[in-house]
Amino acid sequence: MQTDIQSLAPKPLWNLFHVLTQYPRPSRHEEAVLCAIEARCNEHHLEHFRDEIGNLIIRKPATKGFEELKGVVMQGHIDMVPQKNADSDHDFLTDPIQTHVIETESGRWVTAKDTTLGADNGIGVAAALAVMFADDIEHGPLEVLITIDEESGMTGAKGLTSDSLQGEVLLNLDTEDEGELYVGCAGGVDVTATLTVAQEKLNEPEHHDAFELSITGLRGGHSGLDIHTGRGNACKLLNRFLLEYAQSLSIRVASIQGGTLRNAIPREAFCTFVIPKTNRASLNQAVERFSHSIMEELQSVEENLSINLTATTAPENVYAAQDFDHVIKAVAACYHGAIRMSPDFEGVVESSNNLAVVQSNEDRITILCLARSLSDSARDDIARSLSATFQLAGATTDISGEYPGWKPDPQSHMLQVLSDVYQKQYGHIPKVKVIHAGLECGLLSKPYPNWDMISFGPTIRHAHSPDERVHIASVEKFWDFLLAILVAIPKRYEPA
Repeated sequence: MQTDIQSLAPKPLWNLFHVLTQYPRPSRHEEAVLCAIEARCNEHHLEHFRDEIGNLIIRKPATKGFEELKGVVMQGHIDMVPQKNADSDHDFLTDPIQTHVIETESGRWVTAKDTTLGADNGIGVAAALAVMFADDIEHGPLEVLITIDEESGMTGAKGLTSDSLQGEVLLNLDTEDEGELYVGCAGGVDVTATLTVAQEKLNEPEHHDAFELSITGLRGGHSGLDIHTGRGNACKLLNRFLLEYAQSLSIRVASIQGGTLRNAIPREAFCTFVIPKTNRASLNQAVERFSHSIMEELQSVEENLSINLTATTAPENVYAAQDFDHVIKAVAACYHGAIRMSPDFEGVVESSNNLAVVQSNEDRITILCLARSLSDSARDDIARSLSATFQLAGATTDISGEYPGWKPDPQSHMLQVLSDVYQKQYGHIPKVKVIHAGLECGLLSKPYPNWDMISFGPTIRHAHSPDERVHIASVEKFWDFLLAILVAIPKRYEPA
């Protein structure tokens, strides 16, 4: 079903989201879209500036009669995760996102053609901007904080200084279930392992055949929100085939590539290798057996999984068998998935690891992981354990990019305010939750420890994958809820 998203309600929000889809927004490529937003700010005569790290801050005075309300900061990140299907020729640095509306049993959704949509966090940013550009919405003193580079390092939130913002209440617009208020989130840390693997000329190339084994069609998804769902990891599956058959079939690997980003569960993986011609029939049988086993295991969650073997051009070099065996065993030993469920929040993952990328580059194999936990000490222990695993295989490792979790505040005054507003508006109490994802609130609380922070948003599914979609009806509820909150903000002198 083709529908122009600019015709959807609320129009101010959807019009601005459409604008965002027309500009490049991968992490560290946000300049063009930020300039477009600044141009709109100039048209509406709004105060705005960039801080030293590159975050955009916009200010708007209170409407008449609401000057005494506490200042509110609406916050979201401008960057998106650039994921696409293997057969897509979309260029995230030049091409607009192609949006369309689909109908499902659960309602109408906006999605994109073969790519991520960027509703994470484009819908939240569009909502904040729509408020700022409107002249018919009542509110107290407002600021918008648009952070950069959230998806690949949270450098915008990390670089925020204590003299940039004036508000007392933070509304983070970056969660993905309408009707839920989030009061805490997981922290994370990057683990990188690099193995040196010798390359050598293939002896008697005329006696070998070359192939590419591909694993595609997996659902992938968010490495925090979807880590417990049992979805397939393309890197782990490809490595599983090599672990089982590399020695018996005399497989010599020439290149390997799986996954693209730390915060996305790997959907695709590819391996080019050679085998003796005499093993070709055995290889075909092995791939058939492997495909049958994996598809049987994952049939309830990965209905589009595809495992294909294709003849290809023989490579000049292959990896030394003993060296690459260390890679195979290291990836096999690296844990992927939920590690522990929270004892305090039912159904919430406490700790996890996403084995995100396995990539060859000449004489090096690089493995990227993202470990998360609601506990900073558990996060750090997982990172050390992963590092130790890879070091046993001879890898050099690096632990970096750590960011803290956001600890729930049971005394939050704004939690009660938002709960009351939601119940009055929709007739039931919203769910209060902690999320196993890296919201920026934990980092933002460092320069602003007195902020009262709540996170909420519309319903988004399959973020960080080409299946990403946002529920249209939930966007309208999210918008109405946001407007109701703005007039319910307490006065500055009211006791908490």
